[in-house]
Amino acid sequence: MRSSFGTRRMSPEQELNPAQGFSSGVLPRPRDSAQVMAVLSLQYHSPFHRDSVFLWLFALGPITWLAMIWFLAFQPLPWHAIWSAAFLSVALWQPLFEELLFRGIIQGQLLQTMWGRKKWIGLSMSNLVGSLLFVSAHLASHSISWSLLVFAPSLCFGFARDRFGSLYPSIALHTFYNTGYFLLVGGATLPISR
Repeated sequence: MRSSFGTRRMSPEQELNPAQGFSSGVLPRPRDSAQVMAVLSLQYHSPFHRDSVFLWLFALGPITWLAMIWFLAFQPLPWHAIWSAAFLSVALWQPLFEELLFRGIIQGQLLQTMWGRKKWIGLSMSNLVGSLLFVSAHLASHSISWSLLVFAPSLCFGFARDRFGSLYPSIALHTFYNTGYFLLVGGATLPISR
């Protein structure tokens, strides 16, 4: 980072934690891509795919899908629809954007506060608030009962983000959960032309 004459240079710790040292309560805007990556938690720290907790969270997807077959209409997505824009949207793009917003921006900003880092039954308060906002965002296009069903997976995504300090595990989980769900019941829920 360049420093020009007459400006105060920030230490590396202040660059990564911009909330430190600002008493006004307003966070400064990130000055470079490294700061944006740090705030969004888009760093790759460790091989999360080898962690036993991540593998358990990963295994919850198929367990949940099998349980949903009893409650929902089992209508697998037709093979010709897998490369449709509707399926790619719900399987890839929506999880990516939702994770960037809810776990990256919202949970990331809340984690910079002392309150957001507090734990309750092993979950950070920032995860709980982000998950409640995630549920409320789904109310815009889904029923109340369906929106409430996304609370548990949202807690899993937020837990993975907190545990690994990176957004990549939650993006991988969210993409996997959505892909499996819409492959099993997508024939009934996705608007796909025949």
